[in-house]
Amino acid sequence: MGTTKWGSPVKLLVAFTLTVPLLTGCWDRQEIEQRAVVLGIGVDESGENVEEREGEISHLKGSIPAPARGSVRVTLQIAVPGRIPLGPGGGGGGGQMGGGGGQNTVWVVDGIGKTIDDALNNLQQRIAPPLFYGHLRVIVISEAVSKKGIQSLNDTFRRNPEIRRMAWMVVCRGQAADIMKVSPQLERVPTFYLMDAMDMSVKMGRFPDDFLGIFWSSSSAKGREGFLPYVLLKEKGMVQVSGMAFFKNDKMVGTTKPLEVAMYMGIIGENPAGGEGFVEVPGTKENMLFGARNRKSTIKATIKEGKPHIEVNIIIEGNILEKTSEQVTLSNDVIMEIEKELEARTKTAYQNLIKKTQEKGSDIFGFGEQIRAKQPRFWNREIKTKENWQNMYKELSVDLSVQMNIRRIGMKAT
Repeated sequence: MGTTKWGSPVKLLVAFTLTVPLLTGCWDRQEIEQRAVVLGIGVDESGENVEEREGEISHLKGSIPAPARGSVRVTLQIAVPGRIPLGPGGGGGGGQMGGGGGQNTVWVVDGIGKTIDDALNNLQQRIAPPLFYGHLRVIVISEAVSKKGIQSLNDTFRRNPEIRRMAWMVVCRGQAADIMKVSPQLERVPTFYLMDAMDMSVKMGRFPDDFLGIFWSSSSAKGREGFLPYVLLKEKGMVQVSGMAFFKNDKMVGTTKPLEVAMYMGIIGENPAGGEGFVEVPGTKENMLFGARNRKSTIKATIKEGKPHIEVNIIIEGNILEKTSEQVTLSNDVIMEIEKELEARTKTAYQNLIKKTQEKGSDIFGFGEQIRAKQPRFWNREIKTKENWQNMYKELSVDLSVQMNIRRIGMKAT
């Protein structure tokens, strides 16, 4: 069979159409040296005389009223090209601002504006390459800004497709700019140090997995509130995870103690279990250090006398790690008494934490979502909105049962 006179031109046209898209190359490529790669962002209050300091970049002086929540100061950590270590062999360090050999790995700059985007726009006026947020790992917000509300901040970051949902957002006591300027000894890039601290806390069971995307999801839910890590800058550039900052809508309304993070993780049954705490041996003045290793909890949502009711059953397994005196001998009877003491103490601690959040109307446990899922008719008839649940949560009745099991006492017999 022969081909028609149109056969060859059609084949050429099809081949040309399929091949041309493969020859376009990286039409939108941008060299890394031509970008200002932002690794960390700190957000603080702007202070006074904002109009005089911000210049007339996005608006003329006096033409825009000051926002009710005040202007902000944004501090950026920008990677210096060629000085970021690649791979584990590039770590170590000291130096100024994390710069090994005295060379800075990051450039810290700050700017002010009426909003986050306005402040970033003002900063861009002084930084030649375009700011790039694809490698942003940590956002630090000062406690003062968090208490006023972070709705505008979330709005900015949620609209930007370059912002990773896996980044960490934390609340700090004091100035966020101070954390942006720390020079840790264990990491050449300061932001990586804070990011590693949070990631390792999750792996060791000392903090729940709560990256930026989860916080936004919790804040958007009708029956749940968001929380963020609460950090504190210590001496010699160390950053300590000092609990959780919990929110009501977009405003921070309270904090927990570091030990109460383990209480939160116990109620929601999150593993691994990394909490440790002392327990008094009944009948003595001596204490033993108990370390949790595994948690399990079940949450039951019911309607009791016309009101929502929550039952939480918690089972925790762990080990005896240390005792403060050799006078106490570990026997089966003593271990059973320690388990009962642990159950009583942890149950009280759980109740205190729930009560603390109820006083602020901040349901960080998601009890409202449990009722919404398991009692949908009641929710749709009696609650409906997030605001109604915030009010109802303050009066929510919660029954707790705790079972503690000591599995190991170590290599010593007593």
